[in-house]
Amino acid sequence: MDNLKENNCLQILFISSILILGSALIIEYIFGYQPCNLCKIERVPYLLSIIILITNYFFKGNQTFYAILLILIFSFSIIISFYHLGIEQGLINESIVCKTKSFNLLTKEDILNSLKEINISCKNVAFKILGLSLTTYNVLLSILMFLLSIKIYTFGNGIKK
Repeated sequence: MDNLKENNCLQILFISSILILGSALIIEYIFGYQPCNLCKIERVPYLLSIIILITNYFFKGNQTFYAILLILIFSFSIIISFYHLGIEQGLINESIVCKTKSFNLLTKEDILNSLKEINISCKNVAFKILGLSLTTYNVLLSILMFLLSIKIYTFGNGIKK
């Protein structure tokens, strides 16, 4: 990774984030696999990174600030992915985030309609690629994106290894 330039790292992060988010949406809306609540939360860091990278492209300001934001975002991504993986593997009990479908239950009709909806469990793996869940891949991709973000930070601060 030492031969990568800052622009290459930024492009890799941007394209990867689009591909990852796009893949999740294709799996959901074209293949019909419904994500659990944690799967939806795991998409947020990729959307945020796309927004930050677009902002960085148009407003070339303090590169260190953008790099730190990316590091924080992918740190969160690693934490939530490991948490989800722990639930999938049965090491951690499901939390209320996994069990709640909607928080807007104001009327009797809303409550009855919410009971009709299918609630996807965070511990049930609906879609696998080569025998691994998407959460497992997300752990690995989040770590790679985190490392790329650190690489961008080192470029912005003139740190060489």
